Amino acid sequence: MPPRTTPSVRQERVGIELRKMRDTAGRTTAQAAALFGLDRTKITQIEKGYYPVTAERVRMLSSDFQESDTAYVDALAAMAEERHKGWWEDYRGSVPTGFLDISEMEYFANEIRTYQVSHVPGAMQTEEYGRAIFNDVYPPLPPRLLEARVENRVQRSAVLMNEGARPYSAVVHEAALRMLFGGREAAKRQLDKLLEYSELSHVTLRVISFSCHEFVGSGQGIIHAKGPVPRLDTVQLDAVGGPVFLHEQKHLDNYRHIIETMTKRSLSEDQSRDLIRSVRKEI
Repeated sequence: MPPRTTPSVRQERVGIELRKMRDTAGRTTAQAAALFGLDRTKITQIEKGYYPVTAERVRMLSSDFQESDTAYVDALAAMAEERHKGWWEDYRGSVPTGFLDISEMEYFANEIRTYQVSHVPGAMQTEEYGRAIFNDVYPPLPPRLLEARVENRVQRSAVLMNEGARPYSAVVHEAALRMLFGGREAAKRQLDKLLEYSELSHVTLRVISFSCHEFVGSGQGIIHAKGPVPRLDTVQLDAVGGPVFLHEQKHLDNYRHIIETMTKRSLSEDQSRDLIRSVRKEI
């Protein structure tokens, strides 16, 4: 199979994990390539996600690298076999790759947790709220690209907020509830949508009120996508230059701690809904 010009998030992650295994085992790319009679540059392409690898080769490499975690190897092999073309591919070329990578990450996650301080979670945004945010992008987006981003955001919400979707937990700071993106009426409709989503069986929405005097983390938006095994979890951070994806264990542990800590400090689900209703009345 020829190499990809743009690796999928999952193929890229398979490559990252194989490189970690190889480094831990103390093997060179030449030694790994010799296992299959390949040129070492092919191993480099596999590790960067540009060259797909089969489940069988994942298992052979894992064995050669003496990886003993069978659940992890099984999950990695399954990821390598996946050739699914997701709904986000319809937006390739009109929406930044980072946004598509978030959609792919969320689609395959076993569970999603997010922590937001200044914005309502992307998957919970109304169309007009999202449009107001994208209207502030600098330099301004051409109308066609603006609409593509809005459509992508709406589709992402439809996938994640459908009844029966994977578990979705959001911790949102009161500051985000009071931001008037799109104006007061648009903000009220956004709060109504949050209340609607909070009643879904697979959704947990909790609010951190201004009365909470303890704050962990830098305040940037966080998405924690749980994989089939903890070692394959992913954390995505919001950044001005585009989304950042983290896979190292120390980073995963750090952001798991942040989300879990702020969840403990948040209001209960019922109290959160009461606060959302109160903020709506005030604005």
